[in-house]
Amino acid sequence: MGPDLSWMFDFAGTVMPIFIVIMIGILAISAGRGLLQWGRNNGSPILTIPAHIVSKRTEVRQQQLQEENGSTRTSTTYYLTYELEGGSRMEFKVDGHEYGLSAEGDRGMLTYQGTRYHGFQRQAQYSTAE
Repeated sequence: MGPDLSWMFDFAGTVMPIFIVIMIGILAISAGRGLLQWGRNNGSPILTIPAHIVSKRTEVRQQQLQEENGSTRTSTTYYLTYELEGGSRMEFKVDGHEYGLSAEGDRGMLTYQGTRYHGFQRQAQYSTAE
């Protein structure tokens, strides 16, 4: 009679549907979390408060492309950490231009809405040389 092929039907009939349900569940949870955060941000007031930049950091990601020549794609994400008057800190993702113009120690007014960054207006700092 031939080899026993029942394991293939068990795999296709049991394991694959469970795997598909788990993958759909992971996607649904990720989408739901994103929508909840978006809703919370929209429901939060836009605040403008005094703050100063305490840290700058970058995150560089490199992706191998599926081409024959083995080229890669690199992307950089920029972050600024602000310290508020009460001592609490908040980190926001910013664009490269804003990151380049920012320096640790800059003081000014931070505008944000929940976890959504709206901008930072620097205050001019003058030194009095004598």
